[in-house]
Amino acid sequence: MALLRDGELTVHGRITDASNAAFYCTVSAPATGGATGGARSGPDGDSAICVYKPVRGERPLWDFPDGTLAGRETAAYLVSAAMGWGLVPPTSLREGPFGEGMCQIWVEPDPEAPELLSLQPGEEAEPGWRAIGLAEVEPGRTALFVHADDERLRRLAVLDAVLNNGDRKGGHLLTAADGRLYGIDHGVTFAVPGKLRTLLWGWAGEPLAPEATEALGRLRADLDGALGAALAPLLTPAEIAATAGRVDGLLKEGHHPYPSADWPAVPWPPI
Repeated sequence: MALLRDGELTVHGRITDASNAAFYCTVSAPATGGATGGARSGPDGDSAICVYKPVRGERPLWDFPDGTLAGRETAAYLVSAAMGWGLVPPTSLREGPFGEGMCQIWVEPDPEAPELLSLQPGEEAEPGWRAIGLAEVEPGRTALFVHADDERLRRLAVLDAVLNNGDRKGGHLLTAADGRLYGIDHGVTFAVPGKLRTLLWGWAGEPLAPEATEALGRLRADLDGALGAALAPLLTPAEIAATAGRVDGLLKEGHHPYPSADWPAVPWPPI
C-alpha cells in the first residue's frame, strides 16, 4: 500500500469505456541510486500497474451529492479489508497528475476462468447455478439469467449488502490468474437510503454462512474504532452510521437481504 499511496504515478493512456475519467497507469518507487533487481508488478514491489480515477473527471450524480466517487471507492476497499476477505483490490486516495483521485491496483482478468454468469433454458437454475431472474433474449422468448453458486460470489453479495452497492454488474467481477475474485467500480456505494442493485440475488433470504457472521462481527467492532476513523475523511457521518446500521441489521436478521420493492433490483445494463 505504501507504493500505491506514495509512489510516482505515470499515466500511459485513458480507459475509454469508463463512464468517468479513468487512466491506465504505473506507480513506481522513487529511484534510490542502486539496482532494484527488476520491477515487480504488485503493491509491495518496485512498480505496479494501476488505474487512476481523478475527482475532477467525475460526473456529478444527483443521488450521491456528498463526497466523491473516489472517496467511496477507497472506503469500499477499507471495509473489504476489515472483513478479511480481500474482495476489493488495494485502493488509495492520493494526489496524481490530474489532482486528487482514486488509485487502485490493476487486476488482469484470466480469460480461461470459468464463467460466473450465464443464460439457461427453463425457469429453474441448473445444478451449480443460482437464479437471478428471467431475461428477454428476443421478442417473445425468455431465458433464465443465472450466476455461479460460488462461495466467492456469496462473500461479495454480503459485502455489497454492507456497502449498499447500487451497481454490481457482471463487468465488475474479475477473476485473476490465481483464482481470486475481485469486485471493482464501487463509486455508487454507501448511500444512506437503500439502493442495493446487484446481480447476486441467488442467496436472497438464505441464512448467512458462519464465516459471514464472523466477518460482520469483526467489521462492526472495527467501525467503532480504527475503521470508523479511517472512513471519516471519505464519507459523511450519516453514511458511516448507516453502514453500521446495515451491519447491525444483517447480524440481527441473520440472512441475505431480499430485493427492495422500492428500488430496481438489477442494474442496467447487467453486464
